[in-house]
Amino acid sequence: MDTKELYREILNEHNLNPSHKKELPDANFSMNGINPSCGDNITLNLKVEDGVIVDGSFTGSGCAVSQASCDMMLDLVIGKTKEEAERLDGIFMGMIKGEADENQIEELDEAAALQDIAHMPARVKCAVLGWRTMKELFAKGEDCAMCSNPNCCGVK
Repeated sequence: MDTKELYREILNEHNLNPSHKKELPDANFSMNGINPSCGDNITLNLKVEDGVIVDGSFTGSGCAVSQASCDMMLDLVIGKTKEEAERLDGIFMGMIKGEADENQIEELDEAAALQDIAHMPARVKCAVLGWRTMKELFAKGEDCAMCSNPNCCGVK
């Protein structure tokens, strides 16, 4: 099996059988992310304790790339500190821009399956939706504790 076929299978598996697509009632960080160009709409939920992401999930709908990418992202960041998750986000974005080296891309584990998305500009926004939402959540989360929209951001 060639590498591209393997990557397609990884993407398909995460899209058809996502392990993190579910409600997370005890999440203390939640944010809605939208990709208006193709209609992807997710809500990212994280449970963070003492700076460590101890659990995470997403709900919503979208194309195979957005759903699989979000699921793979959660595989990577659960168990990591927010800082480690943000570092992985930087590597993922670098990979999409063609700026990450092979050692960095290896750190992304199955998310490296999305490396070729960089050559499909219309799909880039799909692939980065979960990652962008996580980054925004961390940037705004601490400042949004009083947000009236429970899917906006911050501590519930």
